[in-house]
Amino acid sequence: MAALVDAPQAPFFVARILVLANTTWNLVNFRSGLIRALVEDGHEVLACAPADRWVPALQALGCRHCAVPLDQQGTHPWHDALLLGRLLRLMWRERPHVLLGFTVKPNVYGSIAARACNLMGRQVAVINNVAGLGATFIQPSWVTWVVKYLYRLALRRSSTVFFQNADDRDLFLRYALAVQDQCVLLPGSGVDLQHYSPAPPTTATAPNGDGLFRFLMVSRLLWDKGLGELVEAAHLVRRARPQVRVQVLGSLDLKNPSAVSREQIQQWQGEGHIEYLGCSDDPRAALVQADCVVLPSYREGTPRSMLEAAAMAKPLITTDVPGCRRVVDHGVNGWLCRMRDAQDLADKMLAMVDLPAPTRAAMGQASRLKVEREFDEQRVLEQYRSAIGLALGRLNNTALVQQPRN
Repeated sequence: MAALVDAPQAPFFVARILVLANTTWNLVNFRSGLIRALVEDGHEVLACAPADRWVPALQALGCRHCAVPLDQQGTHPWHDALLLGRLLRLMWRERPHVLLGFTVKPNVYGSIAARACNLMGRQVAVINNVAGLGATFIQPSWVTWVVKYLYRLALRRSSTVFFQNADDRDLFLRYALAVQDQCVLLPGSGVDLQHYSPAPPTTATAPNGDGLFRFLMVSRLLWDKGLGELVEAAHLVRRARPQVRVQVLGSLDLKNPSAVSREQIQQWQGEGHIEYLGCSDDPRAALVQADCVVLPSYREGTPRSMLEAAAMAKPLITTDVPGCRRVVDHGVNGWLCRMRDAQDLADKMLAMVDLPAPTRAAMGQASRLKVEREFDEQRVLEQYRSAIGLALGRLNNTALVQQPRN
């Protein structure tokens, strides 16, 4: 299936675009490039998510922020009905031409609200992004059935549904949650190749020259990210190679049902299994010091942290699961290990430690070449521009003004 970016040049309209996600942090960390590009194109961008400390950074991109209370993990139907009502009032008031949806609830209830607006005579084109399926699909339950039903209801009128890996796309097609003509693959959320670039080469055996070997995991602290397996593997590795350090950088997402508690992290630190580096807005300093970056996740869309590590020319170890396997070519820029298998993860980590430094450096260079070839953020931006142009071209809306593309 041809990507939208390969389609004939769509007409370019100045439009009001509503970008909806479950947190402002998500918009700033994963969608800054897209929001900035849309503003530079002349669109009016309204970014909607619950208010948090990231609002000033979001507004600095040139968009307006609108706070929308949203219970990310809750399953109470009354709370979700309130969210749907809020989104419907928001769209009726703001009159967006396009909705860009990210994460589950914004995708589902934003799409339903847009469809209600269309039925009442105000046309809103919908473009969804399914950036991973999360715990609902990793651990099936009655909630999984409900989410599938809501996705099927919500996405049926979408102009485009972006997926970050073929496994997720194929699952949605198999369960009739989307249709073939809607589905387009994206190279994840892309990575800024100038912002994330390799550090100058060093002749030392480790990036910091102290003789220690550092593994780094950059992730929210969730069991579903494989943190438990990493700790168990770290115990095995450090018993065989005392010079190894296993570091973890990421936020405590305590509202997530898969969250690892602060007390558990402190216990692991006290036992010497891991070094918790806290949470940082910019992981580059930690990535520079790492010899290898690890993510033993159970499932991903396309893991942004691994793309950033690859852009900085790091060898990678991750699980052979949807999303993760898209970033690693086994034996070329890293290794794939079995999911939920701490021993296999430890074996791969020990093998990485024992590799000659030039071989690890070659793996890192292969990582950089892979992201340059497949995951440049500019490719994502062009696919969004094309999808937006095509969606607006189908709208019968006199408020749209066609403009020449620069």
